[in-house]
Amino acid sequence: MDILAAIKREERKLEKQLGKLEHQLNGVRAAAKALGDSTSREATRVKKRVLSAAARAKIGRAAKKRWAKFRAQANLSDKRSVNQASANQASDNP
Repeated sequence: MDILAAIKREERKLEKQLGKLEHQLNGVRAAAKALGDSTSREATRVKKRVLSAAARAKIGRAAKKRWAKFRAQANLSDKRSVNQASANQASDNP
């Protein structure tokens, strides 16, 4: 029954830790209460980051330009592979 004793010791150890954490939590709550409710509201409210319409349009144009470049390169590589395949077929059939 050595395992049972080890489990009991671990349980007591965790209960001590829980007590310490509850004590710390109570201290933090007391400090928050002493400072007032205004600080808790300010801490939870995060200002929303907003882009202007011009900035949003600029980002959109840049994204379209990047995708157009990507698609153009993809089309070139497709055409090259098709041309290479037809050249290979022509050389195979004399």
